[in-house]
Amino acid sequence: MNFFESQHRVRRNTAWLVVLFGLAVVSLIVMTNLLVMVSFGYLNTSQLAATGSPSLQMDWQTFLLVSVGVVAVVTLGSLYKMMTLSSGGKAVAESLGGRLIPQNTRDPQQRRLLNVVEEMAIASGTPAPPVYLLADEQGINAFAAGFSPRDAVIGVTRGTIEHLNRDELQGVIAHEFSHIFNGDMRINIRLIGILHGILILGLIGYYILRPAAYSGSRRSSGKNAGGIMMLAIGLIAIGFAGTFFGNLIKAAVSRQREYLADASAVQFTRNPGGIAGALKKIGGLAYGSRVETPAAAEVSHAFFAQGLSGLQSLFATHPPLKKRILRIDPHWDGRFESAVPGRDTTTTAQQDEPGRDAPSREAVARTAAAVAAGAAVVDVMNSIDRIGNPAAGTIEYSRALVAALPDRVKDAAHEPFGARAVMYCLALDQGAEDRDRQLQYLEQQADPGVYPLVLGLLPEVGTLDARLRLPLVDIAIPALKQLSLQQYKLFKQNLNALANMNAQVDFLEWSLQKILFNHLDAQFFKLTHAPVRHHDLEQLREEVALVLSAMAWVGQPDRHGAEQAFRVAATVLDLGALELLPATEISLTALDAALDRLATLKPLLKPRLLKACVASIVQDQKIAPVEMELLRAFSDVLDCPMPPVA
Repeated sequence: MNFFESQHRVRRNTAWLVVLFGLAVVSLIVMTNLLVMVSFGYLNTSQLAATGSPSLQMDWQTFLLVSVGVVAVVTLGSLYKMMTLSSGGKAVAESLGGRLIPQNTRDPQQRRLLNVVEEMAIASGTPAPPVYLLADEQGINAFAAGFSPRDAVIGVTRGTIEHLNRDELQGVIAHEFSHIFNGDMRINIRLIGILHGILILGLIGYYILRPAAYSGSRRSSGKNAGGIMMLAIGLIAIGFAGTFFGNLIKAAVSRQREYLADASAVQFTRNPGGIAGALKKIGGLAYGSRVETPAAAEVSHAFFAQGLSGLQSLFATHPPLKKRILRIDPHWDGRFESAVPGRDTTTTAQQDEPGRDAPSREAVARTAAAVAAGAAVVDVMNSIDRIGNPAAGTIEYSRALVAALPDRVKDAAHEPFGARAVMYCLALDQGAEDRDRQLQYLEQQADPGVYPLVLGLLPEVGTLDARLRLPLVDIAIPALKQLSLQQYKLFKQNLNALANMNAQVDFLEWSLQKILFNHLDAQFFKLTHAPVRHHDLEQLREEVALVLSAMAWVGQPDRHGAEQAFRVAATVLDLGALELLPATEISLTALDAALDRLATLKPLLKPRLLKACVASIVQDQKIAPVEMELLRAFSDVLDCPMPPVA
């Protein structure tokens, strides 16, 4: 199952969850009505005296009122919970007691973790998500949370960074990235909301019971005291019953996804020993994978391994450890490994000092030299199939890209002031006249302290290899997410102003900003996820023509070359006659609007559009950096993170 099929499956599963939620609500309606009738005397007492068996009298008006009340309570409870989680993964991590690990941390264990996350993010074609540490949790566990890669976070327990070596940590993080790409996080958050709504009835019963019991002890002859207490106890029982069935649903939904994420992690890292070793250490650790915080119960299905123990393990959201290990390592002897804190047995030498990753900086040059022009074209042609499924060697290539960045630039990208300066440097024009005007603007408008950093970093950033631009953006985004809303608004205003000072449309700069704002806007503004509205590319012919025209003109110096590239791309889509737009009619504003509408395509249509863009790029057997950045920007807006191409 590829990335796009997974996205399609998630949407089907979401619809299935709605059906199950509806059935659960119907069950709660029936049980609550029965409880009300029993509690408040809706019994045929004359039949009870005559036959010795009671019968219920149905009062349809009461039944309707109770039903509406149950639906309202459950729905409002679910919506309230989802609203509290509307900020995405950050809300989930903080509810578990997680604290954000600063990007410029000097703690060696935290630095190693951030380096692994950074490498995995660049290898998968998405910005590095913020990482939260559950500092009080001694078990080995982790989670990914959020609605999409834009607002995703990764959380790990202290036991994870203390007991796992680098390969094992990489396996765990790859597992969590699989959940991000497969859309599992969205289902996880919806499950949290649904279960909270069902549990609300039990909480109402609890809050009714306390004053009713107190009142009943003082006025035991009260007319309705017995009925109210019976109603309260019954609601508590109904709440637990609803939670029982909800947890069964949660377990059934989660278990198969864990097997899929394990397999994806092995495929991603090409190292089955990493994730298998992490699972074996969980089995050999006294704390196992337990998460002690009370909030763990409602997030249990999002963890890397079973986070609960005791009676709640009856609703296990994860397959047994032994089954997971045997699927990865069929020759396992059944013995778990002991976890020794602080001991790293990674076979590959890695240096995870602050601001420094192995391998050497020359690795990028060696990797690039090893890739012939024909092989590079093949890599680009296969790039869409690699979405959510990076090729072998992608992680090593990504590590080499990070290592090739100058230490001073990389360190700056890891903290909010420096990250802004680095992005300003990338946005500056190559022409001396435009650049001078842009620098004068920044001197007046940039936040205090940022402009001197721009001047200091410009010599190194300005001479960076084109392949390092997007990895640098991916590295800087977590630090930029730490800005205040006011700082972010000024930052965005300044980047837009720098772009408008260029004498001509600059797709390289637009691509950079599109990727930045696509991820940062979701952090600072309440954005709604674009629902599927279009099930046929024919419905968006004008938007498709605009996107393919932009791609054709970016890679070609003249109209003849652009027409050739456009025709090849249009043939892939088979939409009939599409016309290449003149370069003068392509505005960035129109391109923004077209991509927003194309983002509402159903998942299985998106790879067709992206493959048409790839056909446009490779038709002349030449690949320009601006073409790859534009393709990355298109795929990013369509929520299809594309791995880097060597």
